[in-house]
Amino acid sequence: MEKAMDKVMHNYKYGGARALVLLHERHLRALLLTWKEAKAANVTLPTTSDPSFASLNALLQHNLAAARGYMTWMCEKLNLADPEINEAPSVETIDEQADSYLEHVLERWRIPLADIEEERFYRPAYTSRWGSEYCIDGMLEHAVMHPVRHEFQLRNLLDDL
Repeated sequence: MEKAMDKVMHNYKYGGARALVLLHERHLRALLLTWKEAKAANVTLPTTSDPSFASLNALLQHNLAAARGYMTWMCEKLNLADPEINEAPSVETIDEQADSYLEHVLERWRIPLADIEEERFYRPAYTSRWGSEYCIDGMLEHAVMHPVRHEFQLRNLLDDL
C-alpha cells in the first residue's frame, strides 16, 4: 500500500498541488505532536466564546474536521468524487481516536487532486463555506497554514509555562 501511495504522490499533474498536499500532511502531523505535548503539560487555552477553542480537545477536533472540510470542498468545486473522508471524532473521543483518524484523513487527502491540470487550481475562484473567495490553490495554501497557525498558538502557550 505504501508503494502505491508513493507512486500516486509522484504522479501529480501539478507539482504545486503535490507539494501542498505533502506540506499539509507534515504540518498536521506536527500539530498533533505539539497538541500531545500541550495535553501532557496541562496547557489551558485562553478564554473565548468560540467553541473550537473551548479546550485542547476542541482545538484538535476543529483542526481534524477542517482538514476533512477543505478536501471535501475542493472535490465539490472541481466536480470530483466524494473523497470518502469520515467525520472527525467528537471532542469527547478525540484523545482515543486522533492518531487513527489522522492517518485516515491524510490517506484520503493524497489521491483526489493528482489528475487535476494546473490551470484548474487557479481559475475560477469559489466561495468558501465561511464566505471568502478562494481558488483551489488558495484553499490548499489555507489548509496548510491552518495547522501551522494552531501549532504556533500551542507552542507559544507551552513556552509560557
